[in-house]
Amino acid sequence: MNQTVITEIFLVGFQNLQNFRIFITFMCLVTYVATITSNLIIISLVSTNHHLRTPMFFYLGHLSFSDMLLISNIVPFLVHIILFSGGVVSLKGCITQFFFYGVSATTECLLLTAMSYDRYLAICSPLHYSTIMSPTLCIYIVVFCWSLGFLITLVPILLMQTLWFCGPNVIDHFFCDFGPLLELSCSDVSIVKYEVLLLSGLLTIIPFVFIVVTYGYIFITIMKITSATGRKKTFSTCSSHLAVVGTYYGALFAIYVVPRRGYSLNINKVMSLMYSVVTPLFNPMIYGLRNKEIKEAIKNYLLLCTRNYSK
Repeated sequence: MNQTVITEIFLVGFQNLQNFRIFITFMCLVTYVATITSNLIIISLVSTNHHLRTPMFFYLGHLSFSDMLLISNIVPFLVHIILFSGGVVSLKGCITQFFFYGVSATTECLLLTAMSYDRYLAICSPLHYSTIMSPTLCIYIVVFCWSLGFLITLVPILLMQTLWFCGPNVIDHFFCDFGPLLELSCSDVSIVKYEVLLLSGLLTIIPFVFIVVTYGYIFITIMKITSATGRKKTFSTCSSHLAVVGTYYGALFAIYVVPRRGYSLNINKVMSLMYSVVTPLFNPMIYGLRNKEIKEAIKNYLLLCTRNYSK
């Protein structure tokens, strides 16, 4: 009880990259603006274009919002950390940052799972697709994804409230992740660590297995199509989602699953930076460049703007 309770935390950031801090700051800001702009475009198109009012694009709009939440939670303070060689944040602020990081990452995982189920129904059971994937069910699924993401992330937050944080108050990272936060605690964190590990493991593995199984059925169905053109056209309807799933889970596994023995701390930071800053930009780029409906909607919007400007 004589130990001092810490109230502020110092985030170290990238100490060994100070010679490039202006360049890194510029790239972070450009990526942030591009991510927010591209995801806002997708949300606007999905909300206003009647051709995109389908379950798949409804989920895509929420996926874009999740990406915006993720990058907005990380980049603004990251820029401050890079420019000033570190940054100070309150303990409550640090826990809050982890909470929003967890909500966005968890919800995105669940949304990708819902999108894989949508593709499964559309390709493997097209006659029953409109009946099963009704607008009401889509709303229920999205509410479930956000609610479960909120509740799942709330568990470690509540568990952290039982811990005693006495220092040191330095985190050698650029944001407040769960592991670095636990290292600041003087309490026994083994129970908290194992409970969160079990919960996050189930939340990651079960959706991943579900996605793999649904795409197994999708590929079997596609291979039964006799026409090569038909196979290519059918596969193109789910290729964008498959690319996003590969990017998302590839980054997660690289950060949290692959053994870190032999990795330097800076390499781990760079991989975390790729996931939290670069990945949110990949999703709208993949859907924007590979999806015919999105490209057509953007083209029609630009033509409309050109006509209105010429008048």
